[in-house]
Amino acid sequence: MNPLKQKLDINNERYRIIVSVKEDYLDGKLSLEEGNRILKEKLGTCTPDEFAYAEQSLKGVYKDEEILDRMDDLLNLFDGVLVRAENEYPENHPLWVYLEEINAVEKVALEADELLKQEKFIKNPWLGIFDSLAQWRTHLSRKQNQLYPMLEDHGFDRPTRIMWTFDDGVRDAISASYALLREDKYEEFLASVPETLAKLRDLNSKELEVLLPTSFKLLSDEEFVRMSKNDHEIGYAIINPPGLYVVPGINDSAAQLNANNSGQNGVSNEFLNDLAGLLSKYVGPVGGTAVNKDAVLDVATGKLTLEQINLLFRHLPVDLSYVDENELVKFYSDTPHRIFPRSANVIGREVKNCHPAKSVHVVEEIVEKFRSGEQSQAEFWINKPGLFIYVIYTAVRDENGKFRGVLEMMQDCTHIRELEGSRTLLTWDKTDFVGDSSKEKSLAQEAAEEVEEEPLKADADGRFHIDAKTTLSNLIKQSPDIVDHLISLNPKFEKLKTPMVKVMAKVATIKMIAERGDFDVDDLIGKIDAFINKNKK
Repeated sequence: MNPLKQKLDINNERYRIIVSVKEDYLDGKLSLEEGNRILKEKLGTCTPDEFAYAEQSLKGVYKDEEILDRMDDLLNLFDGVLVRAENEYPENHPLWVYLEEINAVEKVALEADELLKQEKFIKNPWLGIFDSLAQWRTHLSRKQNQLYPMLEDHGFDRPTRIMWTFDDGVRDAISASYALLREDKYEEFLASVPETLAKLRDLNSKELEVLLPTSFKLLSDEEFVRMSKNDHEIGYAIINPPGLYVVPGINDSAAQLNANNSGQNGVSNEFLNDLAGLLSKYVGPVGGTAVNKDAVLDVATGKLTLEQINLLFRHLPVDLSYVDENELVKFYSDTPHRIFPRSANVIGREVKNCHPAKSVHVVEEIVEKFRSGEQSQAEFWINKPGLFIYVIYTAVRDENGKFRGVLEMMQDCTHIRELEGSRTLLTWDKTDFVGDSSKEKSLAQEAAEEVEEEPLKADADGRFHIDAKTTLSNLIKQSPDIVDHLISLNPKFEKLKTPMVKVMAKVATIKMIAERGDFDVDDLIGKIDAFINKNKK
């Protein structure tokens, strides 16, 4: 019996009815009304996991694009049949957190509904609303890097690929509307908002009706406990960070296992064993099954311990990812300066499932051309004001020329592109390198300098005025050390060390910063106010 079918406890006869009606409807053999009538007569009701499993089973009969275009029609086909899930989960459960975020974003959407009714356009309330909506990409990122991979491990991959496309549609719609607002294109902005809200609500409905209840039935508590820990590393949208999901016995066992298997700097023996296996395969034996992190390995051109190898990866001024010849993600370098977030759940995942549907064909073409030997490199770059990200894919081949996978290298080249002339003498005046604490300040200052804003206003006593709408770039212009101060208040702000601060500083307000750092807005304003005025120029 199909493991996925067995896990979801799918009844064979009911399954055949659902698939048959879906296929006949998609083929045009049944009208919407006829199909709906048959489902009501023969099934009565259909659970979310039955609906989702039937969608998964259409694989091979219909392309993803066909299902994507007809997804709303399929949901209408099951109107009055699909059981509305209660979506009740234990507090801090990862699915409970998704539900909390959906409820929070709906409140924001309702605020937008009210503003749309007003005759007079006022920009500031809209900025507050889209400051919040801009956070929704974090909600989507957690799904794509955490929930989807775990579902795919159970053979549930088709619905996640289709939903990823809906995710992208919502993200792009929010970004497009927000850009129109910031550019003061008010008429175009107001015209775009209803469709943006409709896409957001439609996606949230699909999560509530199908994705969350099916995930709850399919995944185990052990998987949700692991998911909760990694969710905290990615972050949350709109809501305050929840506590870890705790299940007596599971968390304790996991913590003990982690303690037993951890080496210095948190390097697990499981990772070290995998790495040792790879090394022994290509450069010779490295010892027994239990790997000593201090054991010296004969690598191709030197001798290194596993700890040294891991440290080298961590300190490289580039981000690396490796996909093997079977198109499975096997490794990425977890550097503090990482440009885009990663989750350990991508390890072992098919690379095509790590990308949105609209770019899968590009990924597949790269792998195909590399595998055939027709090509060996593919370059991409992201060029935005004050930010240049370079990405290169390289075919990995062994000494016999056999294809062994793909290496991705990503680097922030903004500073490199700005270099002029020559430097042949040792100079310490600008140390914009990985691991250097001055990097954060210079990146932040560069970001602030690129934004033309009014300086902070001072009152009669010379105190600078800030409020919830004051931007990060405005604060940096007034006091460059504010970045270090924010990091001292909450380690979550360590992301301000990355090149993405050049984008974040332009739009991040104190309100957004407070929400991201789990601060009361007024409390954070007080802390920043005290710091700014104490260290004013």
